[in-house]
Amino acid sequence: MSLIDSLLGAMSGASGNGQNAAPNPLLQIALSMLANSGAGSAAGGANAGLGGLGGALQGGLGGLGGAQQGGLGGLGGLGGLINAFQRNGMGDHMQSWIGSGQNMPISPDQLQQVLGQGTLGQIAQQLGLSPQQSASGLSEILPQLIDRLTPNGQAPQGDLGSIADIMARLGQPR
Repeated sequence: MSLIDSLLGAMSGASGNGQNAAPNPLLQIALSMLANSGAGSAAGGANAGLGGLGGALQGGLGGLGGAQQGGLGGLGGLGGLINAFQRNGMGDHMQSWIGSGQNMPISPDQLQQVLGQGTLGQIAQQLGLSPQQSASGLSEILPQLIDRLTPNGQAPQGDLGSIADIMARLGQPR
C-alpha cells in the first residue's frame, strides 16, 4: 500500500480499530494546495483558485487555519502549482506526476524552492513542524497525490475544485 493510500484510508476512518482516525494534517495541507480556495466546484478555471492554500485553510481543515486569515496566500489550485513548478525550473517533475510514466522524486530543498521559504514556513507553523519536516512530508505526498488525480496523464480542465471535490475524485468520502 502506498503512502497516499494509507493516508486516505485514515481520512476515511479505515484505521482498522473501528474508530475514526484523525485526518493527517499534512495530507490536508497537500489537498488544500490543489483545491480552489475551498470553493464547491471547479468552474471558473485557474483564477477561481487564487485563494488556494490560504482559502482552504480558512475553510476549516480541522482548525489548522482558523486564525490564519488568508495568510498563506493563494497558490491557485493545481494550475497555480503547475505554474509555480514551471517558474522555478521544476516543470519536468510536475509533468512526470501528471503524465502516465514514472514519477520523478522531488527533494525537500527543491520543493522549498518551488513553494518559497515564506509559504513553507507558514505551513510548518500551522503543522507545528519545522520547514524541513514539512517539505519532506509534502515531497512524499504531492507526487503520489497529483499522480492519482491525473489518471489520464493530463491536468483536468478548470482545475480540481474544492477539497470535497478532490476527495470524491480519489473515491473517498469527505
